[in-house]
Amino acid sequence: MVLFMRFFLLLCASITFITASYGQDYNAIRQEAEKACDMGEAGSCFNLGVLYKKGLGVKQDYLQANIFYKKACDMGDAKGCGALGLSYAEGQGVKQDDIQANTFYKKSCDMGEAASCNNLGALYAGGLGVKQDYLQANTFFKKACGMENAEGCNNLGALYAGGLGVKQDDIQANTFFKKACDMGHAKGCAALGVSYGTGQGVKQDDIQAPHTLFKKACDMGKARSCAALGLLYYNGEGVKQDDIQANTFFKKACDMGDADICISIGVAYGTGQVVKQDYFQANTFYKKACDMGHAKGCGALGVSYGTGQGVKQNIKVAKEYFGKSCDLGDQDGCDVYATINKNSNAGH
Repeated sequence: MVLFMRFFLLLCASITFITASYGQDYNAIRQEAEKACDMGEAGSCFNLGVLYKKGLGVKQDYLQANIFYKKACDMGDAKGCGALGLSYAEGQGVKQDDIQANTFYKKSCDMGEAASCNNLGALYAGGLGVKQDYLQANTFFKKACGMENAEGCNNLGALYAGGLGVKQDDIQANTFFKKACDMGHAKGCAALGVSYGTGQGVKQDDIQAPHTLFKKACDMGKARSCAALGLLYYNGEGVKQDDIQANTFFKKACDMGDADICISIGVAYGTGQVVKQDYFQANTFYKKACDMGHAKGCGALGVSYGTGQGVKQNIKVAKEYFGKSCDLGDQDGCDVYATINKNSNAGH
């Protein structure tokens, strides 16, 4: 069961903001929102900001979006302040400034906007624009979680799991992971699955619980959980051994667009350390990673073509992949490309 842990990194806070969804006639919505905003309706000013940020019915314009977010915020709209904080955190339409982000997140959080409390906690946890302070991070994550913010609950669980700003407590960590999972948060389900698989804060159950929780997280779009689920099927842990199902979940994880996952699965097949060695499968996942612009994926394909592992040996193709790896910033790819080039020239 320890094997699937190779696919997991328990990630702490990530800064997110969820905006409202709209219908199809964005132009009409914009016109109505402009009228309402001019009449002092703060929510409409915020909605205008969203339209400009997303480019719905108007040309995308982060600067204009922030003007409306600021207007909404000045009228006491919590979402407007939170959105402005996010713009400063991400440097969209304004110079990136974590201190300003903190200011607007705090204003929004004080108005009761749960997502902003979570984002504020993330700044304190990461020491972004403020002195790193896990105790403060805990305070804001707890506030967000108390307002039913799933990300806040998951982040609170991560603090308890790591003993950051609080006494390390796996039972408490799992309580918050479960709360996040029950609210539909994929990372919470994944973290809880890891706890059951390793027996951290719960009775170890490497059969039903990890499979159920990883499946839930995978269905929510958590790539690493899909990969872990594939490994369970490959090893027959908690489920009937099934290579086809295993590869289905490996492919699903990679197809979610996480190039690092594709590389990890490729390496697993290429080295035979986690699954049975299969160079053909390894190259399939390396190719996917390379196509996503991952330098190491291109480099790994270069090695395969250079050595004839899982493919017909072809130095010319190997050189192309090493060149692509080099162009993507991998110095190893540059070095091998130069060596192949030198040897090719020496042969003439």
